[in-house]
Amino acid sequence: MVLPGAAQDASTPVFRAGISLVKVDAQVVDRRGRVVDNLTAADFRVYDEGEPRAISYFGRESEPLDLVLLLDVSGSMHRALREMAGTAQAALGALTEGDRVALMLFARNAAIREPFTDDFAALQSGIGSAVTDRGLGSGTAINAAIIESAGYLAREGRKARRAILVVTDNRSLNYRVPDEEVLRALYGADAVLNAILIGKQRRPDPPPRGGYVNPDFTPSDVLKLAGESGGETLEARRPGESFRQMIERIRARYGLHYEAPPAAPGAFRRIRVELRPETLKRY
Repeated sequence: MVLPGAAQDASTPVFRAGISLVKVDAQVVDRRGRVVDNLTAADFRVYDEGEPRAISYFGRESEPLDLVLLLDVSGSMHRALREMAGTAQAALGALTEGDRVALMLFARNAAIREPFTDDFAALQSGIGSAVTDRGLGSGTAINAAIIESAGYLAREGRKARRAILVVTDNRSLNYRVPDEEVLRALYGADAVLNAILIGKQRRPDPPPRGGYVNPDFTPSDVLKLAGESGGETLEARRPGESFRQMIERIRARYGLHYEAPPAAPGAFRRIRVELRPETLKRY
């Protein structure tokens, strides 16, 4: 570190101290599942490994959102996508100025169909045309698609809140793409995964007792992935209505930042977020 007034030549290394912030994405709902969206930083408590941490930044509507809309375009999803396209304008109306959305489609492969944009009319058109997209192969590779979307967020996302919304029937066998790899990609992109689940088959079947299970093939479980990344899932009895509701819930989440305590590189730490007792009484 260079002291004030000290002589310095071109070969002298300069060290600048900085503060690293931990960003926590949090949602608050009441007993009926309704979003509570009028809280302030004073309503929250944050603990890192059991130790209280002061909230240094708090945001919600003032913080822009980068959202990747990840649509399953396999054959079983066509009806749901048509309904979503018809309600996209109302759903995307919950976003605010400064928010951006990208559209990625997947089946066996995944591809960006609309880069990050605030032109939501173009997105609505893209959702409508997703039903006829046949260029991504047959099959449903959910885990690989989530990794692709997280990578896109890491490359193209801004210093903003980051989220992925996957719309799928959760019917997939992933080949050599375990859940742990997906979670590493989500954590690395600082992204929260949310999901709208279509149809009846939602949780993977348990492995047969005493039967051989090929470890290269793992069933998809977006409920687990969403939960472990800090997101949530909605079951879509009415896909269009669920689309609007999920966009509203993603937009209403709170961003809490606190100064990172000393920690070993690459180490995981347990974070807990609570409401203050007086806030709990109000809700």
